[in-house]
Amino acid sequence: MSLTSIFPSLGKLNRRNIVMFLALLGPGIITANVDNDAGGITTYSLAGAQFGMSLLWMMLPTTVALVVIQEMCARMGAVTGKGLADLIRESFGVKITFYVMIALLLTNLGNTVSEFAGIAASMELFGVSKYISVPLGAIAVWLLIVKGSYRIVEKVFLVACVVYVAYPVAAFMSGPDWGEVLRASAVPDMHVTPSSVTMMIGVIGTTIAPWMQFYQQASVVEKGITKENYNFSRLDVIVGCVMAIVVAFFIVVACAATIFKAGIKIETAADAAMALTPLVGEYATGLFAVGLFNASLFAACVLPLSTSYYICEGMGWELGVDKDFSEAPQFFWLFTLIIGISAGIILWPEAPLIAIMYLSQVVNGAVLPFVLIFMLRLINDKRLMGDYVNGPVFNVIAWGTVVIVMGLTLIMTRSHPPGLHRPAHGQVSRTPALACCAGQKKPPGPSL
Repeated sequence: MSLTSIFPSLGKLNRRNIVMFLALLGPGIITANVDNDAGGITTYSLAGAQFGMSLLWMMLPTTVALVVIQEMCARMGAVTGKGLADLIRESFGVKITFYVMIALLLTNLGNTVSEFAGIAASMELFGVSKYISVPLGAIAVWLLIVKGSYRIVEKVFLVACVVYVAYPVAAFMSGPDWGEVLRASAVPDMHVTPSSVTMMIGVIGTTIAPWMQFYQQASVVEKGITKENYNFSRLDVIVGCVMAIVVAFFIVVACAATIFKAGIKIETAADAAMALTPLVGEYATGLFAVGLFNASLFAACVLPLSTSYYICEGMGWELGVDKDFSEAPQFFWLFTLIIGISAGIILWPEAPLIAIMYLSQVVNGAVLPFVLIFMLRLINDKRLMGDYVNGPVFNVIAWGTVVIVMGLTLIMTRSHPPGLHRPAHGQVSRTPALACCAGQKKPPGPSL
């Protein structure tokens, strides 16, 4: 199958098509890249620091699954003109929608808390107190969404995506053995342990999160993308997913080539940034810290926004960044409350952040298969999608993802998350930023 058969509009690579693609650019790239948030960067950093290059082979199949799932959402939005929560309510009833919304609200609240933890941790690496960075970050996020238009917000988000180049640069600065990188990327490591299985679950869970499907589809609808110009939107999805996985790939490589080889144990992305200083130099540490701050602030905008989108869709309330408080009060009040609660939890000295992050990931994993099942039933409904239903290849990949994720979810609920157990050997590097954000005093020695 040729590229032009998948994207007919690309058969004529002319100025008009290029302009059209740039005009429709946004939802796919933003949704995929924002998933490389504080939790995602921490997970990828831990994967490289704890397991070296051995999990790099996961990146290719994970990319395929991510592209298929996000493409389905974008296609449903373009064909139906409705968000995913809207379609679930219409097809499965208010009762089921209500329970799905509650689960997603709790999950995203926990994830948003972790974003403000990332803001605090990254800025403390530059000597800025969380009591300054978190309130300022919360105000900046609120003003951008509440006072900005969709076009302005989207442009800011696209600029934020560019900052992720910090991670590939950091990876090249770490000087990895590129032959080893290629081998690890192509050949699966068959040495499986309980801890590596847990990390595999974490990598999949942080790459394909339930909120992404709702935000992707809502963004396609609000941007006004229709089935007539959908081929450009599909390309946007693929470009975004590939960009996100490339960033994740280089985070793993950077930490594997330095922290893993040095035998240093870390717990968060902030730890990874600090650990790079004696191994690569302060510039790599700065790049990692800037990347973490950008990712955390970026996700602190999008996660509460996606929550407001799908809850208002599910309940039939007015929504949209282009509206104001008087037109969509529930939408903006939900966004405001999530920002306020999440930032407030970070400023609470005894906040159990690690427990909150773990619980949100467990709920993430538990909810995702059900969201995918709803999506598959909707997108294969001829009455709803017409000629745009899934083909056999997409159905095999999507249903295979459901089965795998459900199996991994069962394992995850019986496992401890990476970083919460005592390492078998080596020292644990814990930064002052982490200690502060976790509501603990900086330990005098290695922490457990």
